[in-house]
Amino acid sequence: MKRSPIKLNTANCPETLAAFCGDSAVFDSSCSPTARVFFIDKDEGYFLKTADAGTLQTEALMTEYMHSLQLSAEVLYYGTSEGKDWLLTRRIAGEDCTDPQYLGDPKRLCDTTAGLLRALHERDGRNCPVRDRILSYAETVKNGFNGLHYEPDLFRGLYEFPSFEDAKRAAEEGLPLLRKDTLLHGDYCLPNIILNDWKLSGYIDLGSGGIGDRHIDVLWGIWTLNYNLGTTKYTDRFLDAYGRDRIDPEMLRLVAAMEMIGG
Repeated sequence: MKRSPIKLNTANCPETLAAFCGDSAVFDSSCSPTARVFFIDKDEGYFLKTADAGTLQTEALMTEYMHSLQLSAEVLYYGTSEGKDWLLTRRIAGEDCTDPQYLGDPKRLCDTTAGLLRALHERDGRNCPVRDRILSYAETVKNGFNGLHYEPDLFRGLYEFPSFEDAKRAAEEGLPLLRKDTLLHGDYCLPNIILNDWKLSGYIDLGSGGIGDRHIDVLWGIWTLNYNLGTTKYTDRFLDAYGRDRIDPEMLRLVAAMEMIGG
C-alpha cells in the first residue's frame, strides 16, 4: 500500500479530527481520483478518508456492519464538514493482496481470495444496512446507455463484445436477471482484501457493498487477478476454488457487459 509523507491541512478537517491527528506523522495513501486517504501513524495506525459530501455514507454504514461481523475495520468517526465527508477507521493488521508476499504465490493467492469470497457470500446478510445494492447498480448501468462511459477493453481476454451495441444488448438482457440474495463486497479487488500471513484481517473500500448478485463480486475477483498478475490463466482456477455450483457462466458475461457500459 502506497504511503507518501505529507503535511495534513487540518484547517479543513472537522475540529474533532484535527485534534485527533495532532502532530502525528501523516502519509498519503490515496489510489482514487474521487477520494483522498491518509494514514495516521499513531498507536496501531488509523486511516482517514475524505471525499465529496454524502459519498462516504454507504461506506461508513457497510464498514460498521462488516466490523460487526469481524470482517472490517472499526469506524471511529463519520461526518460532513465544508462540503466534504470524513471517515476515520482503525488500521486493520496486515497488508493488502498486492503485497509482494501474496503476488509472489499466485496459485495460493487465487485459491485464498476465491475461498474467502465464497465464505463472504455464504454469510447471513439479514442485518445488512444496504438491502438493495442492485437499485443503484442498475441506475449506473442505465446511465451508461449513452455510450459515454463505455470501456471495451475492461475485460480484454475474459469477456469481449464486437461493439457497444452488442454490449448494450447484453447489459439490457442481464439487468432484470440480477438477484438480491447475497452479501457483497461490491469492489472485490486485491487492494481491498487485507491479509495477515495469509489469514483474512478484513475488507476495506466497502462503499459499493450490500445485498445483491454474487456474480458482480465473482467477476471482479477474476478481473483483479488478471490485472494484477498480468494473465488470465487463473480464471478457471478461481471459479473452481469458489465453486462452480453457484456460478452461471452466462450471467458473468452479462455482468461484464453491464460493467463495461456503466464505467
